[in-house]
Amino acid sequence: MRLFETRSGDDGLPGRERLLAVLALITGTLMAVVDTTMINLALPTIAADLGVPGSRVVWITNLFQVVCAAFLLVFAGLSELVTRRRLYLVGLSTFVLAALGAALSRNLETLLVFRALQGLGAAATLSIGPSIYRAIFPSRLLGSALGLSALVVAGGYAAGPTLSGVILSFADWPWLFALNVPLGLASLWLAKRALPRETPRQGSFDVLGALLSMLMLASFFLAMDAVGHAAPLWQSGGWLLISVTSCTGFIRRQRRAPYPLLPLSVFTEKRFTLAVSASGLAFIGQGLSFVALSFFYQEQMGFSPLETAWLFTPWPLAIMVVGPLAGRLADRINPSVLSSTGLVLLMIGLISLGLVDENTGVAGSLWRTALCGMGFGLFQPPNNREMMASLPPERSANVSGVMSTTRTVGQSLGVALVGAALALGLAVQLTLWLGALTTLLSLVASLARVPLAREANRARRASSQPS
Repeated sequence: MRLFETRSGDDGLPGRERLLAVLALITGTLMAVVDTTMINLALPTIAADLGVPGSRVVWITNLFQVVCAAFLLVFAGLSELVTRRRLYLVGLSTFVLAALGAALSRNLETLLVFRALQGLGAAATLSIGPSIYRAIFPSRLLGSALGLSALVVAGGYAAGPTLSGVILSFADWPWLFALNVPLGLASLWLAKRALPRETPRQGSFDVLGALLSMLMLASFFLAMDAVGHAAPLWQSGGWLLISVTSCTGFIRRQRRAPYPLLPLSVFTEKRFTLAVSASGLAFIGQGLSFVALSFFYQEQMGFSPLETAWLFTPWPLAIMVVGPLAGRLADRINPSVLSSTGLVLLMIGLISLGLVDENTGVAGSLWRTALCGMGFGLFQPPNNREMMASLPPERSANVSGVMSTTRTVGQSLGVALVGAALALGLAVQLTLWLGALTTLLSLVASLARVPLAREANRARRASSQPS
């Protein structure tokens, strides 16, 4: 297989070691992604079994996401001091042990503690996952590797609801958490054996920057959650004020810190900044669409939650098909052109979904959702490649942290926009048009870097030519 062929002059790991390392990353990523989608579908079952109201049981998901979001940048920066291999192993171990604790929990309070620990472990693995792909694969295969990563994430999103439904049909909800234990142990064995070893960076850790980063991201997520649930204005506004204030402090700290958690100099590279902007805006559209369509399918078209999950399936399935191909093409042609083409398809798909009504039918909804998945699959791997390739390899951990944080912030903002629209009494379909607008803005950012990426590709080919 092309991904695991070794050529003369390759950086990264040799072919066989590359395969084992990728298997470790795949199993670790699948656990974190599948876990979230499985538990979402099981919340009503857990609430009934534990005898708690739905307003409290949603914190099983919320707490996981808040903790995970808060620590993404922190762990990306910490990985330089402790090495990515050690951080990944510790994060994966934490996730697995917390999953076992969650499976054994018999009350909500204990379950929430272990869910917070699971979020901590997931943050450690997800924050540095893309950068480990860059350390494993040679530069010539970076796009293909990130396409594989997109396939794994999309596969997790597609399989999660179905797997949850199957398990709950013949077993109790603790088995949803227990499933992670054998998978996690296998992933740990592979990771310990195959992940590349590194030399840790010398110097101090930006503790103040880490605290400000955690406060900034956690309060932002809580503000978006409050907006999405139509909380009082003082509550959502208060959290947002804390987020903005801590963000201001974080930026000032990064300019003065001797070893900043996130060197702001990375944003002077226009290709990177434009790729980050395009990613954030596209994830707003994706997060918005998932929630908006969930409400529309269940409340206006009368589908059950499980039927709604099936209606979403074409989106991740299309990413699974298109993502690896897009990543492979990004190693050969201008990634910005591919990303921009994908955004055009995504925008058309969102507009077509905005035109769906009660008479459209299942088939009409499925092809529209598949078109969105094709567009996102064509956009994401090349765009991620641009983010990674636009900065030196020693900045891979920072890029990975920004990549994960951008995705989380964008999706959270998209969900909040749907909640705000519903609180104002607006038709949920209107939010899909808003998603098309954010995708259009993402397209503008993507097109702006096409000539920059073209010039970078020319320079790369020229440097690789024998003198």
